[in-house]
Amino acid sequence: MSRHAESSRPRPRAGGFTLIEVLAALVIVALGMLGVIQAVTQTARNGTYLREKTLAHWIGMNLITERRLLASPPDVAESSDELEFAGQRWRWTLRVTQTPVASLRRMDVSVRAADAPETSSLATVTGFYGTAIGASGGGTVAWGGEADGGGPGGDGDDDGDDGDGSPDGGKPGVPGSGDEPPPDAGDPGDEEPPSTD
Repeated sequence: MSRHAESSRPRPRAGGFTLIEVLAALVIVALGMLGVIQAVTQTARNGTYLREKTLAHWIGMNLITERRLLASPPDVAESSDELEFAGQRWRWTLRVTQTPVASLRRMDVSVRAADAPETSSLATVTGFYGTAIGASGGGTVAWGGEADGGGPGGDGDDDGDDGDGSPDGGKPGVPGSGDEPPPDAGDPGDEEPPSTD
């Protein structure tokens, strides 16, 4: 066999990837990694958002609770201030409005990060301040602002009695309680001994 015939015979192809195959594989891997990175970033962003929203909600609830514990109802107005909470600066806005019920005032608190735009709000909390207080044992409340009887535990009468006609609120049958003895009760010393005949 001549040397010329050996050189013209096709050589077998070496095993491996071509450059185009390698580039196609790299593009597929890059697209997959991009999707994974976006999912991780979105999860981290959601976690941060939920944390900040929870903190803002706590701030709003704290402000509502502080106003409810005041001795007098808050003024019907709008107020705003900044505070530091959980290592961050926050801005809150409180709007107090009068409701159709005379003894109730509505409080709306919106909370945002101090550096966030004024139109944004992470959390909004609503609460009410009421001046009507019912009796400790229950009863009706006059929603005009006082319990029946002019205050807690009242009975609706302003004449100083307890509603049973006795001026000092006595109990039936108790001496000195304001109740008269029954009309048929006589003096025990006037009783006659039974006859023995």
